[in-house]
Amino acid sequence: MEWLNKFIDSYPVFLKGMLLTFELTAVAIFIGIFIGLFFAFLKISKIKILEWIADLYIFLIRGTPLIVQIFVFYYGLTSLNISQFSAVVLGLAFHNGAYIAEIFRGAIQSIDRGQMEAGRSLGMNLKLTYRRIILPQALRRAMAPLGNQFIIALKDSSLAAFIGMYELFNVATTYGSNSFDYMTYLLIVAVYYLILVFIFSILLRYVENRMAISD
Repeated sequence: MEWLNKFIDSYPVFLKGMLLTFELTAVAIFIGIFIGLFFAFLKISKIKILEWIADLYIFLIRGTPLIVQIFVFYYGLTSLNISQFSAVVLGLAFHNGAYIAEIFRGAIQSIDRGQMEAGRSLGMNLKLTYRRIILPQALRRAMAPLGNQFIIALKDSSLAAFIGMYELFNVATTYGSNSFDYMTYLLIVAVYYLILVFIFSILLRYVENRMAISD
């Protein structure tokens, strides 16, 4: 039971790493949702220059590795004394924002055009129609893919270890290097990631069910 003993002994440190991992992901996705929604509206604006800006952003982000983007924020903004936490959050936010933009674009465009016409016929302006009619329906349709994106971001946050953040993956590699037993601690950190993913999957299922009931 040596594996279990190491799991129990390292629990306090891994717990701190797990909380930091969750904090990184939650803040990044929160910011990424606004970034994604902004570029989603650019893409559906039917104004060519705005569509091109959104397409360029999505192409650059999806075409380059996340680790490069984190390094750009961390080392490229050294004059601003940006913290490790901020660099990772910005990297994750802008990276996931590109995927969230496509999620929102698809969800918004999936709403029947009659919904927009109905809102306008009731005297609502474009902004009010989106806020009260289109976006609530689009959010329901986007909930499942947004949940999946959160889980992807949760696992991607392990790249924070490469700029020295003491999150879950860095805790595992530090313990592994100190004990010369990498495999055990990699298996332990895998368990913690599985726990996080499981908890969030349950919460996501609960939210989806609540939305289904409200419909």
